[in-house]
Amino acid sequence: MGEQNVRLNQDENTHQAFMKALLAEVHALETMLSSGLIESGVHRIGAEQEMFLIDRAHKPATKSLEILEAIGDERFTHELGLFNLEANLSPRKLSGDCLRLLEAEAQDIYRRARETADRFGCDIALVGILPTLTKANLGLESMVPTARYHALNDAICALRGKDFEFTINGIDQLAMQHDNVMLEACNTSFQVHFQVSPEHFAKNYNIAQAITGPLLAAAVNSPILLGKRLWHETRIAVFEYSIDTRSNVFQERGLRPRVHFGDHWIEESVTEIFKEDIARFRIVLTTDTEEDPLGMIEQGIMPSLNALRLHNGTVYRWNRPCYGVHDNVAHLRIENRVIPAGPTVIDEVANAAFFYGMMAGMTEQVKDIRQLLTFGDVKSNFLAAAREGIRAQMNWFNDTHLPAKQLVLEQLLPLAREGLQEAGIGQDDIDRYLGVLHDRVTLRRTGARWALESLDTMGDAGTLDQRLRSLVSSMVDQQSSGKPISQWELAEYCEEQDWRDSYRTIGQFMTKDLFTVRPDDIVDFAATLMDWRHVRHVPVEDDDGRLVGLVSHRALLRLVAQGRTGGDLKTTVEEIMNTEPVTVRPDTPTSEAIRLMREKKVACLPVTEKGRLVGIVTEHDLIVVASRLLETYLDKSS
Repeated sequence: MGEQNVRLNQDENTHQAFMKALLAEVHALETMLSSGLIESGVHRIGAEQEMFLIDRAHKPATKSLEILEAIGDERFTHELGLFNLEANLSPRKLSGDCLRLLEAEAQDIYRRARETADRFGCDIALVGILPTLTKANLGLESMVPTARYHALNDAICALRGKDFEFTINGIDQLAMQHDNVMLEACNTSFQVHFQVSPEHFAKNYNIAQAITGPLLAAAVNSPILLGKRLWHETRIAVFEYSIDTRSNVFQERGLRPRVHFGDHWIEESVTEIFKEDIARFRIVLTTDTEEDPLGMIEQGIMPSLNALRLHNGTVYRWNRPCYGVHDNVAHLRIENRVIPAGPTVIDEVANAAFFYGMMAGMTEQVKDIRQLLTFGDVKSNFLAAAREGIRAQMNWFNDTHLPAKQLVLEQLLPLAREGLQEAGIGQDDIDRYLGVLHDRVTLRRTGARWALESLDTMGDAGTLDQRLRSLVSSMVDQQSSGKPISQWELAEYCEEQDWRDSYRTIGQFMTKDLFTVRPDDIVDFAATLMDWRHVRHVPVEDDDGRLVGLVSHRALLRLVAQGRTGGDLKTTVEEIMNTEPVTVRPDTPTSEAIRLMREKKVACLPVTEKGRLVGIVTEHDLIVVASRLLETYLDKSS
């Protein structure tokens, strides 16, 4: 989606013209392949660094455009969200000191981004999904205002025809409904590129697919989304759902989503992938195209293949084939998209070195990966790694089954070492980067495990919002130290933080773990529930989760005074509940909630969203808030 000059596919003539150009470009690519016009015999590497912008409260900061204007570095660009940045690293031949140069450039990008962000009261976080991200950050007002992003959003929403709905089960469960593609902005990655020879593309691509599961298992760094502990690499699930264009009919028919791993090996050529994606996925965007790519080839000019590259950019394979032209030399590369951003720059380069080494090593040692693994096993490894990280079980050569940790340490790290040696990488650099990965895997200290263990250590200290802020605070501090994740200390709940940002809205501290009753429940149940849970108010909801009333301790006392409790099972909640309770939304400012309580003389506020109950706030909660804010004020004053 790097192409700026894109348009919605709005009319039949535009669609037909673009499809004609697309088919012509596939034919042109086949001509180039058969004529030997695509560069061969060279392995180049490259990477894209994505990152989050955070404010002083360690929450998303929508400052990307201001920072890009100030940074003055053409390597930087925006991404979908105003709280994201991206930088493109220089391509290099896989040889000599290329890995050290890659790290040096990535460190320079990280340093420049932090220095510029600091001028705007911001900082940089390298993580697959920012733990402090909330649903409120995912509105269209947080999208970078460019034509291509709005066109992409409009096209995908139109194809889908309804809101995005999905459920992800991990330690917790997240049930999500959203109305735009900004879920994609939850994800940041360290995407690596590997240039391959066209005649060996199928073999190299199949190898990339085979090693992606173990690579991901060692690199996971995205376990938390919207406050929920989910997969070790939740990006995999979120990205698939975020731009799923399939209607219910197409989902039931088994149509593949636009984000996918694939379902089979490649047999002969890169064009198999392009053809399959054209056949399976509708055109959603169009752009200006070259009139006669075959004529350009005859003149010795390598075409850009704009239509093919744009359509390829709207289909998101986790290993994506890429065509490019530089100095009139066309090339093919494999873009691996599974590696998350962070935890540190050196961890990212270690992940890249592991990928490049496995690619180089397996290309030399394995004649045909298809003879050693079924594609089903490869895809199963990928999904297991996303869910479980380094604890995942892997299916490997000749129908063996072993833990990812054992596979990486005993087989794949030695393979990667040999591959890097064969490519001419310096021994010190091989030891440096593969040593970082070795230590991480040996200790099972991935970014995902560090985050989850840190939250476990914090227990119930403070609110969830405060614990997540403490997590990000520690992450950013230890990131900036340059120490790899294997050397990090667990994050701790930080009492000294300025907690005012944790109490600005009701949704930040409301009680979400609710015990409710139905209108036709007997009053005795509501009374018993209050006694068991030590609460003075119980929300009443219907079978769809809609708030229909509120039962208070005071209403029960009135019932007792009337002598209607005990054996009278005919008295129901519906008879005594307040059918018009005062409610607020999760984004209601805390000051407004306090004002409402005082004006309406109520002791609790049910919190609803689109009529459905999502939380509750009581007088006791606000007393706790006041005491913590007073502590913060006194700490700042002393």
